[in-house]
Amino acid sequence: MSQNIKLDPDGAADDLRIPRDELHAWVSRIFTALGSDARESGLMADHLVKANLYGHDSHGISLIPLYARMVREGKVKPNTRVSTVLDNGSLLTLDAGRGFGQAAGCEAMAMGIERAKQSGSLIMALRNSHHLCRIGHWAEQCAEAGLVSVHFVNVLHGAPVVAPYAGADARLHTNPFAVGVPRQGKHPLVLDFATSRAAQGKMRIAMNRGIEVPPGYLIDSHGEPSLDPGVVYRSPIGALLPFGDHKGAGLAFVCDVLAGALSGAGTLHEGSMEEGVYINNMLSILIDPARLGGCDQWQAELEAGAAYVQASPPRSGMGDVLLPGEIEQRVATARLANGIPVDPTTWRLIGEAAALGGLSLNRSQTTAP
Repeated sequence: MSQNIKLDPDGAADDLRIPRDELHAWVSRIFTALGSDARESGLMADHLVKANLYGHDSHGISLIPLYARMVREGKVKPNTRVSTVLDNGSLLTLDAGRGFGQAAGCEAMAMGIERAKQSGSLIMALRNSHHLCRIGHWAEQCAEAGLVSVHFVNVLHGAPVVAPYAGADARLHTNPFAVGVPRQGKHPLVLDFATSRAAQGKMRIAMNRGIEVPPGYLIDSHGEPSLDPGVVYRSPIGALLPFGDHKGAGLAFVCDVLAGALSGAGTLHEGSMEEGVYINNMLSILIDPARLGGCDQWQAELEAGAAYVQASPPRSGMGDVLLPGEIEQRVATARLANGIPVDPTTWRLIGEAAALGGLSLNRSQTTAP
């Protein structure tokens, strides 16, 4: 490793550039081979490819080898539908039964959206889901239905990977937080981030690319600063650092409490860890803004505030002043035109996972059978 680069590189010279529709077809075929039905295979492809399209390669197709291994080991159950644990009007608790999070999350949000439109708001807990992946996807689903949403997520069973503020070892997870706000005639505002300085998956992408990460993201197993992304994947394990020091660490802990304790699934602690399993729990708050102050009024205030923020003159070398979600739209425009970059190591690992399901990633075969 000899260089530092930004964590979401727009591809390298030796990357494959794969059109979105071709990549979607391949991902769908792979999950069909893993045992998913047509509905689930399509949802998996929708979610993972969209993550890559938006520039979040850490939450896209690079996860396929991990998912395939968990299916083979029986740690995730394809085609599992959510079940209702509690239904109390504006309170809803669902259990995903360790099914794929991309399918469980979509089903849960559809149920939550219907309920929130009926009553004006809903607090919903989704527990025992396999990896829910990019949480902004669920905020977007709600925003497309005209709803504001807030999402708190924790990670259960897997070993911790984030150090608490001032801590020298991992005691927290990346526990993401997301907010979605619809806009009339525009893409929604979507604030979506891990409570660590960067998502763990970004370290996987950097490791696959053979590059270092900038200072301030990682500590090694001795609690010392590190530039090696492999310290959160190889023994002896180091840790990611929280964003914003005590602020990120505090929000990570709050996500653990709200998503884990309130859902009934549990929080991360000694006795709640299970090797090789990645389970998410999510507490979501869905609000119909038209039921609070009138859709026209609140949209006018939203746009006035957005215009005021974006009128700030940008600092030298910083680029445009952007609203939450705008960078993803810019990346998507470029990747739709030029193809989605996939580094050779990631493509090789995906190919090995596909081969176990009897598929060969021959790119001349670009449509699902």
